[in-house]
Amino acid sequence: MIPLKDDNPTRTFPFVTILIIVTNIVVYIYQLTLGQKAETLFILRAGAIPYEIIRFADIHPLAFIPPPLTLFSAMFIHGGFLHVAGNMLYLWIFGDNIEDRLGHFRFIVFYLLSGLIASLAHIIILPNSTIPMIGASGAIAGVLGAYFLLYPRARVLTLVFFFFFVDIVRIPALVFLGLWFVFQILSSAGGGGIAWYAHIGGFIGGAVLVKLFERKRLQ
Repeated sequence: MIPLKDDNPTRTFPFVTILIIVTNIVVYIYQLTLGQKAETLFILRAGAIPYEIIRFADIHPLAFIPPPLTLFSAMFIHGGFLHVAGNMLYLWIFGDNIEDRLGHFRFIVFYLLSGLIASLAHIIILPNSTIPMIGASGAIAGVLGAYFLLYPRARVLTLVFFFFFVDIVRIPALVFLGLWFVFQILSSAGGGGIAWYAHIGGFIGGAVLVKLFERKRLQ
């Protein structure tokens, strides 16, 4: 299933969501200018490596910043066009409503904290991994968790593939995001080089955080 848009209008302009999208795209374009070897080196230096973060010890090649700070730099690095395009599509569709609900400043804090929770979930499960975590998907999973909780009845225009059957249908966000979350859980057993536990942790973290942020907003 590929989301195309939702039917959930906003009251404010989502400039923080757009800024995050533009930043991710600019970083990806920069990666393309490096060449394959230099890009790999860049990912090793700026990606979040669980082994390094747990031990606060930098292994070769040395990172640009202290290992714990790579938890944030890694959120803006992607491994390919489909990786960045898919993440930005989800952020564009679901992020504007969460930004509208929380406010611009709270949204950026919420986004970064969701990404941090997502990364920590992955690190707790795989503390000895030397494979760098990269991508915005953990933080975006937090956005999806918040959307799931706040707008379950919103409709998501979705491109659906089922064998040779292709159609565009409107699916309740409760169903679309619920299926997305179940897929992450089922896929986590297979590994495949994707940080599934970060997706799961981010989704749950976002659902919890958004209520805390809303509560503070009302005070």
